[in-house]
Amino acid sequence: MVTFHDKLTTFRFLRPSASQVCLVGDFNGWRPHQLPMSRTADGRWTAALRLAPGMYQFRYLADGEWFVDYASFGVEHGPFGLNGVVYVPESPTPATSDRRPAACETCPHLAA
Repeated sequence: MVTFHDKLTTFRFLRPSASQVCLVGDFNGWRPHQLPMSRTADGRWTAALRLAPGMYQFRYLADGEWFVDYASFGVEHGPFGLNGVVYVPESPTPATSDRRPAACETCPHLAA
């Protein structure tokens, strides 16, 4: 799941049994261990980034296994399979920060 608040893009991934989860995407050159996520007490993993407005593809890497975020803004085919998609708007507002932008809701290829 991806949400926005105060210009931060927050990624959340539920994997209680994982010992390490990293956020990997085109925003970090697909480097597997560059962005380790933090584990919460309930087994959720989080990472908050300041990303420039735009469209990004990403995956989670949990204990060496890749996972796609089907709760993101959609999925796209990449060279190694499906990737989650996140759209970072120009200026997120509280009313729309946790849902798809209107333009994406009408795009079938971005449907979750």
